[in-house]
Amino acid sequence: MKDLDALYKKYLGRKGSLALALRTIGGLPKEERAKRARSLQDLKKELEGLIKDKSDELRRANEGRALKGEWIDTSAPGGKVRRGHLHPLSQIQQKVNEIFTSLGFEVAEGPEVESEWYNFDALNIPATHPARDMWDTFWLRQSQRGPALLMRTHTSPVQARYMEHHQPPFRIIAPGRVFRYEASDASHDIQFYQVEGLMVDKDISVASFKAVISEFLKGLFGEKVKTRLRPSFFPFVEPGFEVDMSCIVCQAGSKDKGVPRFRSGQVCSVCHGTTWVEIMGAGMAHPNVLKAAGYNPKGLQGFAFGIGIDRIAMMKYRVDDIRLFYGGDLRFLKQF
Repeated sequence: MKDLDALYKKYLGRKGSLALALRTIGGLPKEERAKRARSLQDLKKELEGLIKDKSDELRRANEGRALKGEWIDTSAPGGKVRRGHLHPLSQIQQKVNEIFTSLGFEVAEGPEVESEWYNFDALNIPATHPARDMWDTFWLRQSQRGPALLMRTHTSPVQARYMEHHQPPFRIIAPGRVFRYEASDASHDIQFYQVEGLMVDKDISVASFKAVISEFLKGLFGEKVKTRLRPSFFPFVEPGFEVDMSCIVCQAGSKDKGVPRFRSGQVCSVCHGTTWVEIMGAGMAHPNVLKAAGYNPKGLQGFAFGIGIDRIAMMKYRVDDIRLFYGGDLRFLKQF
């Protein structure tokens, strides 16, 4: 290859024979210049082709000699190709969607950046309502140039948008990411995933809600879990209640506890030793919400609920800290 490189420089380099010959064309008579330039260019192309062919031939010969010198064990097992997989929160969300669609629910989606109307006003949370204090969060625009915008604090705005263009009866779920300005700990974070549901029809009751949620939990956990309803307040439902489930992480409320996960004196960081974990807020759709959507609430009833996907994932996979889902630690994620 060195000899070939030297040959290239001698004839085709910047100071090679062809380059020098091309520089002498300017001193020739006008009628001979074109003929001389054409012949030199043809010679240059021919030399370049010959050198390239010889270079390719030498390279193939070197590669052949290199392969002959290597020893390949054809009986050795091949290296395992690692395949990626969905994030555990994505897996849970897919499962939630599957269960609810099997119960006749439609999946609806909406933007993460919401207007003040859809995030608050259309949901019976006016500007003077104290409930806004909990959700006075990441505002993007609060000016007179347009509607106030913020990162949505729940996926209920999707329900408000859906009702503007659909008439009852219907049943929908609205999964997605939401944002809250609150301190991070083992069971809270400034962002998390949520799925909210809404069912509107005639003769809908709390019993209808309990039946749907019982089927949902049964399909998700594949085991009997205890649930309880506690009276609570949400501006967009009346009456409202919290739904708790027995803690599966520490199994403190289970008759068959199996191997204890905590040493004596330790307390579960998820349920804090109460044996219960709040998984959703729910209630009967408030008449003002139905009115804001253009419905006549007379003769219509419905229930609404909101579930934290992250909380469900913690229960499903028995993870004791919500922040692990967002840490990006592959040692943790590969377990799922």
